Amino acid sequence: MSVARVTEITASSPTSFDDAVKVGVERATQTLKNVEGAWIQDQTVVVKDGKVTEYRVNMKVTFILAD
Repeated sequence: MSVARVTEITASSPTSFDDAVKVGVERATQTLKNVEGAWIQDQTVVVKDGKVTEYRVNMKVTFILAD
Protein backbone atom coordinates (compact mmCIF):
# COMPACT_ATOMS: atom_id res chain seq x y z
CA MET A 1 0.00 0.00 0.00
CA SER A 2 1.29 3.45 -0.92
CA VAL A 3 0.80 6.80 0.75
CA ALA A 4 0.92 9.93 -1.39
CA ARG A 5 1.38 13.57 -0.57
CA VAL A 6 0.33 16.63 -2.55
CA THR A 7 2.25 19.90 -2.62
CA GLU A 8 1.26 23.09 -4.39
CA ILE A 9 3.74 25.00 -6.56
CA THR A 10 3.67 27.94 -8.96
CA ALA A 11 5.76 27.97 -12.12
CA SER A 12 6.16 30.54 -14.88
CA SER A 13 7.45 30.87 -18.41
CA PRO A 14 7.75 33.73 -20.89
CA THR A 15 6.76 31.32 -23.69
CA SER A 16 3.49 29.48 -22.90
CA PHE A 17 1.35 27.70 -20.32
CA ASP A 18 2.66 24.35 -21.59
CA ASP A 19 6.22 25.49 -21.01
CA ALA A 20 5.34 26.70 -17.50
CA VAL A 21 3.95 23.24 -16.70
CA LYS A 22 7.12 21.58 -17.99
CA VAL A 23 9.31 23.98 -15.98
CA GLY A 24 7.29 23.31 -12.82
CA VAL A 25 7.33 19.52 -13.15
CA GLU A 26 11.04 19.42 -14.00
CA ARG A 27 11.85 21.59 -10.98
CA ALA A 28 9.61 19.56 -8.67
CA THR A 29 11.34 16.32 -9.66
CA GLN A 30 14.70 17.81 -8.67
CA THR A 31 13.51 18.10 -5.06
CA LEU A 32 10.70 15.54 -4.72
CA LYS A 33 11.11 11.81 -5.28
CA ASN A 34 8.48 9.53 -6.81
CA VAL A 35 6.48 12.29 -8.54
CA GLU A 36 3.40 10.62 -10.02
CA GLY A 37 1.41 13.47 -11.52
CA ALA A 38 0.31 17.08 -11.43
CA TRP A 39 -3.06 18.81 -11.52
CA ILE A 40 -3.16 22.28 -13.05
CA GLN A 41 -5.32 24.23 -10.66
CA ASP A 42 -5.08 27.71 -12.16
CA GLN A 43 -3.56 29.61 -15.07
CA THR A 44 -2.79 33.33 -15.10
CA VAL A 45 -0.82 35.77 -17.21
CA VAL A 46 1.25 38.84 -16.41
CA VAL A 47 0.48 41.82 -18.66
CA LYS A 48 2.85 44.74 -19.14
CA ASP A 49 2.17 47.60 -21.53
CA GLY A 50 -0.79 45.71 -22.98
CA LYS A 51 1.21 42.57 -23.83
CA VAL A 52 1.42 39.18 -22.17
CA THR A 53 4.92 38.89 -20.71
CA GLU A 54 4.62 35.78 -18.54
CA TYR A 55 2.46 32.67 -18.28
CA ARG A 56 1.92 31.23 -14.79
CA VAL A 57 0.43 27.99 -13.58
CA ASN A 58 -0.51 26.93 -10.07
CA MET A 59 -0.29 23.17 -9.83
CA LYS A 60 -0.66 20.45 -7.26
CA VAL A 61 2.07 17.85 -7.57
CA THR A 62 1.46 14.34 -6.23
CA PHE A 63 4.34 12.19 -5.06
CA ILE A 64 4.55 8.82 -3.31
CA LEU A 65 6.14 8.81 0.13
CA ALA A 66 9.05 6.41 0.59
CA ASP A 67 8.60 3.48 2.96
